[in-house]
Amino acid sequence: MIPGVVLAAGASSRMGRSKALLPIGETGQTFLSRLVETFWSGSVDDVVVVISALSGNVVPALERCSRPPRVVVNPHPERGQLSSLHAALGAVDRPGVTGMLVTLVDAPLVSPETVRRVLEVFRAGEGPIVRPASGRTHGHPVVFGRMLFDALRGADETVGTKAVIRAHEASIVNVAIDDPGAFTDIDTPEDYERLIGQWPFEDGVR
Repeated sequence: MIPGVVLAAGASSRMGRSKALLPIGETGQTFLSRLVETFWSGSVDDVVVVISALSGNVVPALERCSRPPRVVVNPHPERGQLSSLHAALGAVDRPGVTGMLVTLVDAPLVSPETVRRVLEVFRAGEGPIVRPASGRTHGHPVVFGRMLFDALRGADETVGTKAVIRAHEASIVNVAIDDPGAFTDIDTPEDYERLIGQWPFEDGVR
């Protein structure tokens, strides 16, 4: 069993508002609900979203998903991204779980096909970390095998997952992916306008 985790608890300081709630498409989807649907379509076994008080009210959008995800609250988002991963581990680390597929809410354009391919490679037993790659560029989502769960729990919060990834660099499997969305982070209003469309707010925050 491999659950999918969407990390959406950050402050979104460069965006000026919660990325989780940004609209995308014509169907009332948000970045967060789009990723939930992408994960379900990509054949994950479970979907967990990690939010915080900084995420805003994500409930209405998630209620419209074809299948609702599990929601986990990170009580200490100020401690950084790794604190959200720790919150996720508390929810997903159960007997039968072989790995955890992780993405950031910053990357809502990744395709279900990419999710499916990364999972397929991981399930073939080819590495403790499996991630999309295009040349030397690495993207999301990333699968961490269960054998790394304790290392993630023990990682320095000021460094995040980078230390764990570096420690296993030689055994990482980089999957060649032809999907620009897997390598696209949307961090600012300018990114939004370039990649999604007109900035949809009129409050001057851009």
